[in-house]
Amino acid sequence: METGEFLTRWTVRVALALFVVALLLRLRAARRRSRLAQARLAWTVGCAAFLLHVVCAFEFYHHWSHAAAYAATARQTAAVVGWNWGGGIYANYLFALLWVADGLWWWRGLEAYEMREPYVAWTVPGFMLFIAFNATVVFGQGPIRWFGLAAGALLLLALVGRSRAPAGQI
Repeated sequence: METGEFLTRWTVRVALALFVVALLLRLRAARRRSRLAQARLAWTVGCAAFLLHVVCAFEFYHHWSHAAAYAATARQTAAVVGWNWGGGIYANYLFALLWVADGLWWWRGLEAYEMREPYVAWTVPGFMLFIAFNATVVFGQGPIRWFGLAAGALLLLALVGRSRAPAGQI
């Protein structure tokens, strides 16, 4: 594996792993400041790793060309679903933008972040989870697909466990 491929693959793997860790910590936090702070740190480092992944992808694969990234996305989409369309690149841009914006909001204060309306608090990670699931399970191959399935199952179990627990236990 060449350096560019290694960096591009491993930055996204680290980013996705920290994304899952942050969501799990957040689900288990029960307003505990220490766990929320750990979740925020994982979220932030994961975001930084994802941004580094984007830089690596554009440097080593797309030569800093949006048109090349769009074409590569179109080829991947055509190979998986038979539709030669590169618009999924915009979902990736939105994913990065939302992760940065959400992280900045979180660093404004743990309490303010946790007091957001539930639809706001879970829409962003819900969209991001949808994108991550598609990237790993639908478009991914090999071990990353299994990671995506395991991470999805783990998050689903944590969410179900949280909803069944008596108030204040998780």
